[in-house]
Amino acid sequence: MESAVRQRVEPRVRVAALAARVGERLATRPGRTIDVMVATPPSSQVTAPSRAPAEARPEPLDGAEEAVMRAFGRLMVVLPRVLDADLERSQRMSLSEYTALRILSEAPGRRMRMSELALACTMSLSGMTRLVAKQESLGHLQRQPCSDDARGLNAVLTESGLARLREAWPTHLASVRRHIFDHLADIELGKLAVALSAMAGTD
Repeated sequence: MESAVRQRVEPRVRVAALAARVGERLATRPGRTIDVMVATPPSSQVTAPSRAPAEARPEPLDGAEEAVMRAFGRLMVVLPRVLDADLERSQRMSLSEYTALRILSEAPGRRMRMSELALACTMSLSGMTRLVAKQESLGHLQRQPCSDDARGLNAVLTESGLARLREAWPTHLASVRRHIFDHLADIELGKLAVALSAMAGTD
């Protein structure tokens, strides 16, 4: 029994003695000081981790602000749908097609690069390519090489396309008035336009 206890204790003693000798040797070297078996530095040497300044907590929305935010969320989903539905029902034209024709009608030379037109219509380039292909088959648009980049293509509004835009315009105008401006009779439109432009980052 005693021999078994001795076998378990002696290795610990030898390890402790070895550690002490190593510490003594290191401590005798010039410029070296070491505390044997110290796992953490003294509290005076501990530096607290730096923390970034806390951001100011935003104020919660009040009842009126919450109502506006929720109404905006619904509007962004519903308004494009109802404008599109009115055009499809009366003109067999989507809102995306109408928007592309309108933007081209306002562009210099009634032409734009395909990538720029897609960006202006908030569409992917592949989606715009499909839209232009359809309108080209109807004679409303043409695709022409860019003069400054042979690899690029311009979408060009034709006279037929301009006539089609003018045909659809009264339907879209009536839809815009019914779904938007009929609800803004008591709103100062100038200030509203400035606020909406600021929110969209286009002021």
